[in-house]
Amino acid sequence: MFTLGIVGAGQFAGSFAKLWQHHPGVGDIRATDLLPERAARLAADTGLAGTLPSFEALLDSDIDAVAIFTQRWTHGPLVVQALRAGKHVYSAVPMAVTADEIAAIVDAVRETGLTYMMGETAHYNPAAVYARQRAAQGAFGRLFYAEGDYVHDMDLGFYEAYQYSGGENWKATASFPPLLYPTHAVGGVLGAWQTHAVSVSAIGVTDDRGDGVFDREVSQFDNDFSNATALFEVAGGGSFRTNEFRRVGYPSHILESRYRFFGTQASLEQVATVSLWQDRTGVQDVTLHLRPVPDDGSGQEGVSHVAPALREAFLSGYAPVHDRTRLPAEFAGVPNGHFGSHHYLADDFVTAVTTGTLPPVNAWVAARYTLPGIVAHQSALNAGRRLPIPDFGAGPKN
Repeated sequence: MFTLGIVGAGQFAGSFAKLWQHHPGVGDIRATDLLPERAARLAADTGLAGTLPSFEALLDSDIDAVAIFTQRWTHGPLVVQALRAGKHVYSAVPMAVTADEIAAIVDAVRETGLTYMMGETAHYNPAAVYARQRAAQGAFGRLFYAEGDYVHDMDLGFYEAYQYSGGENWKATASFPPLLYPTHAVGGVLGAWQTHAVSVSAIGVTDDRGDGVFDREVSQFDNDFSNATALFEVAGGGSFRTNEFRRVGYPSHILESRYRFFGTQASLEQVATVSLWQDRTGVQDVTLHLRPVPDDGSGQEGVSHVAPALREAFLSGYAPVHDRTRLPAEFAGVPNGHFGSHHYLADDFVTAVTTGTLPPVNAWVAARYTLPGIVAHQSALNAGRRLPIPDFGAGPKN
């Protein structure tokens, strides 16, 4: 059993705090936030052991591991600082926002031998789980093309989320470049297709909403792309395409990440309400197999601070394709979110820390899920120029 410190008392922190409280492998949990009142509220609402005044105080404490839920562009340096302080690390996505930050994390994990896990929900998305199973069976034949989309309109909860985390300066941070948040698309594709991206060409769409978001004069990131598309070449031959859309007429509360896989023998296609397995002989509707059964709503009070358009994602339940037998019995009845991923994310981190094994989305896998988007953004800034994507390798074997 290990102790845990939660860094950043935002929307995700409460859901995972509850899960880790129920996990038999986790002991005392404490929280810290730049706004102390938020950490205090999280501790009170979820019954944590207490709070700490700062991230530095947490690192100086005897806590064994940290879970980082801070704003998305801050993760890289915080992760390295925590690893170098001797703490295991769970980090929300993305892993980092530059290639140098990713390299620093991989180096720190290699040199310290500590656990690092990126909390990528797409790795556990029912479509990715199903495609991973069928690929392992050889049912696709040779995979040669795939698509992964993260289609989440700003009007469906993102304005409120950025206002909650960004304060008066929220418009400057709400312009976060879509391709720097690539893992919900890339992770679902590569989580099933055991390969990695080696080059990319990308196109960004300049925003024209005119509300101060995705305005380069306002943007902290000098970014005016609200939508972007990237085409990746993969090792061993083949390609995949991803879309990162923040201005889009699409029901992202129903399905914010969607996937398509094409092989020489069969294919899988997923849209908002239908999923189909296809081969040369016909079509099999696998929708119900991949559709999470929503929680009974008993966890609604725990997401009251989340924008209404986002709450459904925090109460999504499991899909039939998910293997629930591998999870702690203590998770029964605890809300599960983002298409059935939260329980698996929480448990895989605890398992990795307590057994000393690599989690599924370890530092090397996380780099392969994240770095393609970073390079793709550079391609989009350079009129779609095809750029090589460095690779840190597959990492050590358990």
